[in-house]
Amino acid sequence: MPARRKKSHNASRLLIALLIIGAMAAAYAFERAGSPDTASDSIAADSPSKNGAMPSYAELEKVVMPPNVDNRMLNYRGFTVAFNPSKHQPNYTVWTLEPEETDGPYSRKDANFMPDDNVEGSATLADYRNSGFDRGHMAPAADMKWSKQAMNDCHLLTNMCPQDNRLNAGAWATVEKNARKWALRHGPLVIVAGPVLSDRMPRTIGTSKIPVPERFFKVILAPKADPPMGIAFIMPNEYVEGGAQATVTSIDEAEAVTGFDFFAALPDDIEADVEKQNSLRSWNK
Repeated sequence: MPARRKKSHNASRLLIALLIIGAMAAAYAFERAGSPDTASDSIAADSPSKNGAMPSYAELEKVVMPPNVDNRMLNYRGFTVAFNPSKHQPNYTVWTLEPEETDGPYSRKDANFMPDDNVEGSATLADYRNSGFDRGHMAPAADMKWSKQAMNDCHLLTNMCPQDNRLNAGAWATVEKNARKWALRHGPLVIVAGPVLSDRMPRTIGTSKIPVPERFFKVILAPKADPPMGIAFIMPNEYVEGGAQATVTSIDEAEAVTGFDFFAALPDDIEADVEKQNSLRSWNK
């Protein structure tokens, strides 16, 4: 009889333990459902639109391109490259820049330019050597200081375009610096940058005959600003008279130039508003 009571007592303890474990698992699942893994996974529900809630950053990073564009999507740490194998450079590079990612412990000296040997059509170091053009980052190294892997990845040649140094170190660099300030001021930014590959490009470099872009674009969205904000830049691949402010335009105009549809996931009312904006002053308030 005592042995039977002991067995019953042990069974009760086991049942209680299982109930506690089940309750803990349910609580954890509920917490995970309500909290994204990273800030880039979703936008807080306090950014609504009359046509619906603001989409996630992953949705906002999607770009709609014409179906005939040669393209392969490459996912790297901190950014995504829509790579054009036949032109050996990105159709565009896209990333979300969080305020906390505007600085970090890693720098350009921690990484080396390298081809991506896993990607067909990647440029080589020899293609750029003595070409007269910089290996121009689309996702800039200074936006990747927060991660050693991201810093290494952004130096892959799949993230590069042949860029005139006067642009690369001039107006282009100015917009990159401003974007980091804007992320601190207005919250996370969704940034898309690339060459205008639909232009006629008579110049080439290297044995790969990489076409040298005549123009570059950059479009920027601040979805959590109040209200949401957008701006774009179209820059010639040369010295820019008047600096970055002379190249300011709207996202609508950038779409007309590139043939791409940016931020299509936005609610219609917000998309219509932010894509017509072209005020540099509002970003610097």
